[in-house]
Amino acid sequence: MGGQRPPTRSQKWAARHPVATGLCAAVPTTLFFLALSPGTAPGDLAFAAFSGLALGLVFSLTAASERLRQRRLKRLGLWNGS
Repeated sequence: MGGQRPPTRSQKWAARHPVATGLCAAVPTTLFFLALSPGTAPGDLAFAAFSGLALGLVFSLTAASERLRQRRLKRLGLWNGS
């Protein structure tokens, strides 16, 4: 499944910046759901905020796991970290 391959450029960036990766996913998602909401009801705003937060968290955790994968590749000598 590609666990032994060296990371791509985007994977290296995501591993170095997991919070920014989460924000890059959360902000557009929140804005998208806010644009789709028919009104300014509290439920619509809460749903947009929750969906952005959830997607941002998923992306941040994925980036953090990529960081761990890259550490493992360095430890095993399969990648020199460049």
